[in-house]
Amino acid sequence: MAQGIIENLTDQLMRLPGIGRKTAQRLAFFILAMPTEEARAISEAINNVKENARFCSQCFNISETELCPICSDRSRDASRICVVEEPSNIMVFERSGTYRGLYHVLLGALSPIDGITPGKLKVGELVARVQKGGIEEVILATNPNTKGEMTAQYVRETLEPLDVLVSRIAYGLPMGGDIEFADEVTLMKSLEGRRKL
Repeated sequence: MAQGIIENLTDQLMRLPGIGRKTAQRLAFFILAMPTEEARAISEAINNVKENARFCSQCFNISETELCPICSDRSRDASRICVVEEPSNIMVFERSGTYRGLYHVLLGALSPIDGITPGKLKVGELVARVQKGGIEEVILATNPNTKGEMTAQYVRETLEPLDVLVSRIAYGLPMGGDIEFADEVTLMKSLEGRRKL
């Protein structure tokens, strides 16, 4: 009977991305060994997220209220919008502490082979935000891969008729990295994104 319970938990944990059978079993036995209060806290956190999390009505970040804390923060630079693919991307920018503008989450990237077409992304909502006025710059921060580049190109073309500066984040060699270990695409992008010293 106990084996069935562990097997069920293992199967459920395997639904998470990047979790295979061995990792799921290890997690299941770890949860079993945890103090009851800690295991219950994890369960309650999952329930809380499922019951209370929703998308911000303005930027589509994860929020507990109609507007997320970033959109509600009057001290932020409302003239700039950083466009990202997923809400998790916002957390990375916020941890850096260098960007103080607003965001817009597309909730994906273009991938016709996977059925992700422009109509499934939040591009129309971005256009509406820019058309309201007050936006001076839209910063495209989609991932530096084929889907991200295709998405950035589509958003740029869509915003072209509007009176707004559209920029793209630079990417290339990481700080502390060695040039000899960089791939050709990274080196090419580093050269393209060079700036005067």
